[in-house]
Parts: sequence; structure tokens; C-alpha cells
Amino acid sequence: MSGHGLRALAEEAGLAVEWRDNAGRINTVAPDTLRAVLAAMGFPADREAAIAASRAALAARAAALPPVLTMTVGADGVAVPAATVGERWRLVLENGTTREGTLVAGWNGEPRLPALDVPGWHVLELGGRRATVAAAPPRCVSLDGNERIWGLAAQVYALRRAGDRGVGDHGALALLGEAAAREGAACLAMSPQHALFAADPHRYGPYAPSSRLFLNPLHADPALVFPGAASAPAVDDGDLVDWPAVSSRTLAAFRALFARHTDDPRFAAFRAREGRPLEDHARFEVLHAHHVARGGAYDWRRWPPPFRDPRSAEVASFARAHEGEAAFHAFLQFLADASLAETQRRLGDAGMAIGLITDLAVGADPAGSQAWSAPEQILTGVSVGAPPDAFSPLGQDWGLTAFSPTALADTGYAGFLGVLRAALRHAGGVRIDHVMGLARLWLIPPGATAREGVYVRYPLDDLLRLIALESWEHRAIVIGEDLGTLPEGFRDRLEAAEVLGMRVLWFERDGAGVFTDPARWSRRAVAMTTTHDLPTVVGWWQGRDIDWRRRLDRFPDAASADAEEAARDRDRAALWQAMCRSGAASGAPPGEADAASVADAAIRHVGSAASVLTLLPLEDACALAEQPNLPGTVDGHPNWRRRLPADGGACLGQPDTRRRIAMLSASRHAAEKL
Repeated sequence: MSGHGLRALAEEAGLAVEWRDNAGRINTVAPDTLRAVLAAMGFPADREAAIAASRAALAARAAALPPVLTMTVGADGVAVPAATVGERWRLVLENGTTREGTLVAGWNGEPRLPALDVPGWHVLELGGRRATVAAAPPRCVSLDGNERIWGLAAQVYALRRAGDRGVGDHGALALLGEAAAREGAACLAMSPQHALFAADPHRYGPYAPSSRLFLNPLHADPALVFPGAASAPAVDDGDLVDWPAVSSRTLAAFRALFARHTDDPRFAAFRAREGRPLEDHARFEVLHAHHVARGGAYDWRRWPPPFRDPRSAEVASFARAHEGEAAFHAFLQFLADASLAETQRRLGDAGMAIGLITDLAVGADPAGSQAWSAPEQILTGVSVGAPPDAFSPLGQDWGLTAFSPTALADTGYAGFLGVLRAALRHAGGVRIDHVMGLARLWLIPPGATAREGVYVRYPLDDLLRLIALESWEHRAIVIGEDLGTLPEGFRDRLEAAEVLGMRVLWFERDGAGVFTDPARWSRRAVAMTTTHDLPTVVGWWQGRDIDWRRRLDRFPDAASADAEEAARDRDRAALWQAMCRSGAASGAPPGEADAASVADAAIRHVGSAASVLTLLPLEDACALAEQPNLPGTVDGHPNWRRRLPADGGACLGQPDTRRRIAMLSASRHAAEKL
């Protein structure tokens, strides 16, 4: 078989047949990888005839009028496929008014809809055909002016409050946010709240959800929805979340609550509003529990064929037979949604300008609800990951699935808009995990190593426009996690769209490895001491992350671990010097026993950043040594389980923590004058 046709098909479908690694080497993707990923996208490439047919299908798609056209308000209109110059059009604007005209010729002669000055979701009528026009503002909602604001970042499960169920919930989140607002915080960023697997409480990683459309009900607080309601008997499970015990007691308590509030009109209204996606999710939960309880397949792709199709007669019959159980899972979503909405309302009342900032994971578990409910939108048979780099020499396979780039366009971006709107529904901002996924994702075929993947291009311009439009519709800021190796010019694209990047203390260095002055950090960014996947300041200074990796054999050999410790010694000295230069520290570097004073200096240092927003993780506000998650580990390290030493309000009330927050606030005010 000729490789020319395969290469041409791959390039036309958006696959990068070559890629540059972090060392600058050019790598060529294996033909088997190209065939596997093309097949997952719906373009068979196993024979010359199949390649020709797939190329013809791609050409036909490019020539057809898509269901959604995106454009930027004030820019030079938008090209309209399957149309002719001079063809008449009619546009029904979102506000109900209409406009008419004829398609004009673009610079290369293609027919274009002229520029618009009204953002919104409009309907284009063109010769008996229709398409939606998403006319977006040039950029997302911005944090204007010279003000340098700040907020906290919290792992929701880690929070405590009196009477909780052994896990943090929205009630604890509200109390923490109100306490932070009293200290001047503008926002509270939180860990992902996506729905996991109710039938399997051992799968509690928040970045591998069953569905990004719905919420994890274990974080709901019924007292926010039904004043006076007791969610479950109060427990104290110690320093770590016992997820199976939390799930058991929470679901039992929520069943009793469901029995009392089945007829609540708010629940009925929620169920009607959410419609088919909610019913699909509820049905999946019941089906999943049914199969798991009977020793059947965990993964829906191995269920009996009729139950793999959410629209089958067998699934409908099963749902009728288990109507009450499906209603219970719908009620769980109502409870979680309503309690999160009340949390955001309370933070606004407390004076937070932004309030909650949600976290949107990069993908979902292919065995989960979202993939089962809409498999036509999902890339099946491949997983998302990352190629080898200095941080992960073997590459990473995250075991997640993602939207198909061709299905995104063919469905009017329905899946992407669904998860984005879900994240923004009760928030003043959203953090998009692995934001590079808007431009490209590293996809790995089954049975291949993480190195044997391929970059697949996504419609970055369209997705950025949709994000900007939804940002304005929800009056919400947007943060993009842009750490790691990025395509050239990608950060510039984010800045132009007012998607705030992340500037994390450990990574802000110049070409020589010297820590840079925070006053030179990007303004259109969020400054942070650390993230959930990185060591806390105290932990970094004490080398706790290196100790953990030694203990869990995460180094290739002892020499590699020794080299890491030697590099950390040099980095400690370099960081302390940088903090002295910025005025955040003075004198000689403290020893490991006095690492809390390093946290003080780091907070002052990052607080002085030119970035428009600083987010301080609670772990650093409290000068804790342990990080929430140690990437690359499954057992041995208590990922996503550590709880804070006291409830949120009490934590912020501790003298040392309160002093650090006051230092952060003062540093932010001082940065405004620079």
C-alpha cells in the first residue's frame, strides 16, 4: 500500500504526521498509528480504496454548509461554504431583529457573510437552508483596570465543616468563601465537580469523570437546598477521605431525603430543563450499578449489545422497570446543582466580585456516562495523553477520551458547548484543564505506548470564539492551564482572546534557569505558588515530593534520585535569591525546619506579580507540607484524599494563615502601584 495516500488523508483529517519533541528532534508517526486514529475519527484507511473514500468524505464535509458558523464581531465576516457570491441571505438575530443582504466575495473569492456588530447566537437563512451563526466578542470577559485581585484555590473534598459526612461539600465551600471574602478575596477556585461513578466509589479521581455535564452528588449539601435538612450523621474519618464510606452514608441519607422531596416542584423543573442528557445520565447510573452488582462488565462497551445503545428498546424497557431508581439519580443531580447555585449566590452576597471558579477536565472516562450517552461525539478506541518530555520521559497515557474534532463541527459543537455551559452555570469563572487541547491533543491507539501517539488538530479559532461568546453570556472569566510544552505562538493566541494563562512559581524562569521577577510575569495570567499536581512551598523546600518518589520507586535508579536532590539544593538557593531581589525575603535561606517562613516569602513574591489575578492554594496559605496529588501514582500516595486540618473558616482564622493572607492582600495592593 502506498504511503502517499495515507499521509495525504492524515494531513487532511488534521493529523500531524511529524512532530517535534521537547529536545527539538523531528519524529515521524508510524503508519499503524495513523490508521488507528483515522479509524477512530470515522475515516477508514486500511486499504487504498478505503483511503480514497475517506478523502472523498472529507472533501464533501469541507464543501457542505456546517450547522454552526463562528465569527468575531467587528472582524471581516465569515466564509460560507456551499454558497455563491451574490446569494441572498437573511439573518435572525438573537434579539429577534432581522438583517438581509447578499454574500460578498472574500480576498480569495470565497463567498462571505459580511461583518456583524451584534454578538450572540443568530440564525442564517440561505436559499432554503439554515445554519446558526455564533458571533463572538473579540475576547472573553476581562479583569480591567490596574487592580490586582486575589483569591484562594481549594480542593473541595479536603474542606471541613461541623456536621459534614467525612468529605468536603458545598456548605463547607460556602463557609470558606464567605470567610475569604471578609479578607478581601475576589474569587474561590475549586477542584473539578464532575460526576464520577456512583456504583464505584473507589474511582474518585476528579480529572477522570464519568461525565463533565453533571456533578458529583457526594459534594452536595442538602441544607443549602432544604434549610434545616441533615445530610447524614456527622463523622470524623480523620485526615483522609474514606470515599467508599462517604459514598455509602451519603447515598443512604440522600435516599431518605428523596423520599420526602420527590414532588418538590423545583426538582420537576430541573428535570424538565435538563431533558434528555439528564435522563441518559440517570439511566446510565442505574444500568451501571445493575451490571456491577451482578458481576457483569464494568465498561458499557462490554455490556450486551442492546444495552450499549441509549436509544434501544431494551434500555427504554429497563428504564421503565427501574423508574424510581432513575428518578433518584436525577434527584441527586438536582441536589448538587441547587446547592452549588446557592454557594455561588452566597459568595456574591458576601462581596466576591467573581465568586466560584470551576475546573473543566480535559476529557472523560471512556467507560462513563457521557461516552455512553453520545458515542457519536466521542473518539472511541484511542486515549488522550502526552508525548515524552523531560517531566515524563516515557510519555503519559491518561486513559481519557475526548471529543472527535470532526464530530464537533458536524454537531454544531454541541458536546463542547454542553460541558462549557455546565462549568459556567453557577460560577464567575472557569479554568480549562490542558487548554492546549483546544488546538491539538496527543491521541494514543489501544495497545500502543504513550510515545506511539499522534497530534490531532482541533478547530482552535472556532473554540476560542465559542468560549468568548459563552464567557460574555455568563459574565465569567476564563483561565487556561497552559503549562508544559506548547505550540509556538499558542500563548499569544490565548492572550489575544483574554484566556488567562497560568504562571506557577516553579516554572517562571529564564533561559538560564534563573527565577524571574514576578513584576515581569504576564499581566494576562493567573499567578500561583503551586498547583494540585505540584509540591506545596513547604513540601518543595523540604523535598517531600522527592521523598515520596523515592519511596514509591518513581526514579529509574538511585543516581537519578540523588541528582534530583542536588538540583533541588541549587534551586532552593536560586529561589531564595530571587525572592530577596523582589523584596519578599531577606537574609540567609532558612533550614527545612523553618520552611513555613519560605511559604511566607513565596506568598509575598507571587503576590507582587504583574498578573491581574493571584490564586493562593489553601495548602500554601496554611503552610502544609503535602500536595493533593502525586502524578504517575495510583497506590502508595493518598491522591485526592487529604483533608485540611480544620474547617475552612477556622483555617483562615488561624493567626499564621490570617497573616499570610494579609501579606498576599498587601502585596497585591502594592503591585497596583508598579
